[in-house]
Amino acid sequence: MANTVSAKKMTRKIAKRTAINRSRRSRMRTFVRKVEEAIASGVQSDALTALRAAEPEIMRAAQSGIVHKNNASRKVSRLAARVKALAVAA
Repeated sequence: MANTVSAKKMTRKIAKRTAINRSRRSRMRTFVRKVEEAIASGVQSDALTALRAAEPEIMRAAQSGIVHKNNASRKVSRLAARVKALAVAA
């Protein structure tokens, strides 16, 4: 339990930051899930549209420290590869 004024303030700041981070992480995951669903449907145009919307969201999460920069790049790369594979499969 925080006793000092500064420690109490830090717990308030941490709680606020945690809520913001949770919201940003959830938003990123929602965009990724939309891409996954579009890939599962098999329609490349829908998947490409979803990927174009998700990419800046993923990179924004990386900039704010929600995920590591390399992790974000890897996610985008793997999703792009799967969307590209839809064209070959169709």
